[in-house]
Amino acid sequence: MAPAPDRPAAVLDGLDAVLFDLDGVLTPTAVVHMHAWARLFAPLLEARGVAPYADADYFAHIDGKPRYEGVRSLLASRGIELPWGDPSDDPATETVCGLGNRKNAVFTQVLESEGVTPYPGSVRLVDALLADGRKVAVVSSSRNAVPVLAAAGLTDRFPLVVDGLVAAARGLAGKPEPATYLYAAEQLGVPAARAVVVEDAESGVASGRAGDFGLVVGVDRGAGAAVLLQQGADLVVDDLAELVTTSDDAESTEP
Repeated sequence: MAPAPDRPAAVLDGLDAVLFDLDGVLTPTAVVHMHAWARLFAPLLEARGVAPYADADYFAHIDGKPRYEGVRSLLASRGIELPWGDPSDDPATETVCGLGNRKNAVFTQVLESEGVTPYPGSVRLVDALLADGRKVAVVSSSRNAVPVLAAAGLTDRFPLVVDGLVAAARGLAGKPEPATYLYAAEQLGVPAARAVVVEDAESGVASGRAGDFGLVVGVDRGAGAAVLLQQGADLVVDDLAELVTTSDDAESTEP
């Protein structure tokens, strides 16, 4: 007998579109990002004699934010002020933009050499949504979203990608503001009240809540369920496969 097809779980009933963050939600590129940020900030903070960089800094100050905002936020947490600079700054330049570009160069090297494998549970949910006729999109602060999706083999599943490049071109405020998610919902022709935001970052969950979306799902990849709920998640899962059900599952719950 063929296995029963996957279907979106009942908690998603009545919701027409699901808007996914990328790093840490669809792909484990958050780990690559974390390593790249650590390689950027560990020597910089040590040289300035301030509190050393720790993984907790990634979740508190960087995760989910546009790259340059992440740099600014982390520096501010240590009382460090640098000129903003320009996005064209050389990675060796000691400006916010220069440091952001330095981090991106490290990230790109790792992505090209190692690739990335998407979370199986996330792919299951996306495929179940598509099979059910739901709309999906990627909404990411990263300017690398398109190459990451390609490296993960997910490009064909997402006709709409609202990333850092789109946000800059459209003048959309980054997370925790809801502008990028609202723009994605608008492009899909779905009101926010009938759309879902799926996020692993505090700032991303906050943006979903600020946009009054129908449902905000937190994925706990290290931020902590309590923190994500505090930021406004309606529910938190450890894996998006928890939002997938099968006919067999449904039958097993019948009285």
